[in-house]
Amino acid sequence: MPIILRKCGKEVFKMSFFEQHAHYNDEKFDEDREDVINKVYNSGVTKIVNAGYSVESSMQAIDLAEKYSFIYATCGVSPNDIPENKEEIDLQLKEVTKLAKSSKKVVAIGEIGLDYYWNKENKELQKYAFVEQIKIANEMNLPIVIHTREAVDDTLNILRNVIKTVKPGVFHCCPLNRELVKQALELGFYISLAGPVTFKNSKNANEIIEMIPNDRILIETDSPYLSPEPNRGKRNDSRNLVYIAEKIANVKNISVEEVQKTTFQNAKKLYNID
Repeated sequence: MPIILRKCGKEVFKMSFFEQHAHYNDEKFDEDREDVINKVYNSGVTKIVNAGYSVESSMQAIDLAEKYSFIYATCGVSPNDIPENKEEIDLQLKEVTKLAKSSKKVVAIGEIGLDYYWNKENKELQKYAFVEQIKIANEMNLPIVIHTREAVDDTLNILRNVIKTVKPGVFHCCPLNRELVKQALELGFYISLAGPVTFKNSKNANEIIEMIPNDRILIETDSPYLSPEPNRGKRNDSRNLVYIAEKIANVKNISVEEVQKTTFQNAKKLYNID
């Protein structure tokens, strides 16, 4: 995997990337987690937000954030991990609230949202969990990290008509849907792009990239999933951010370094990281 360098006089400096969404708490990293994280950092990825998606993974995200100074955590229960009734959901969300309050390294509530691709039978429970977790974020003055898949209308309806967010959030691995991006931007959200924008069969990628203002764009790998070209199909890690940055740079006709700097500053602003 490449390391992007820039020259300044006679010295050479690594470009510093901000990985806004990864899952180093995933079991796919159990055998070599520390080694991968160290290699990622040494490659120039100097900030990472490690996302929770269940109570257990949120605990693991915090553990990693407490271990590494450059890693931060999110806490939440994703639509693919919610229990089968409201009572169990409420119990888990109490745990999420406790976890989010337990560490200053928690920078957002997420990933949360709706997913009708994997789960069509529990739509009302998904909506309930989504709204309740937005309430948690609002109470804690934190942004939210949204996962939405084949649920654009309901996701936007909740954000527009059911509950407003106190702080702007981010659509992580944002679907390449014009109306979603348009309305998300109107609501003040950031748009995070991942490996799919590099796929050769990716529809709308160039148009979506052009739609997103530079001050609202973020990059992520969603590691260990969704490796970009040319590593599609392999386990993903944050060293692959460069391929996403290159795609954005090519479409916007700017330098990779400008993408790196802009997305770094955007992520710091979103997550209130000095």
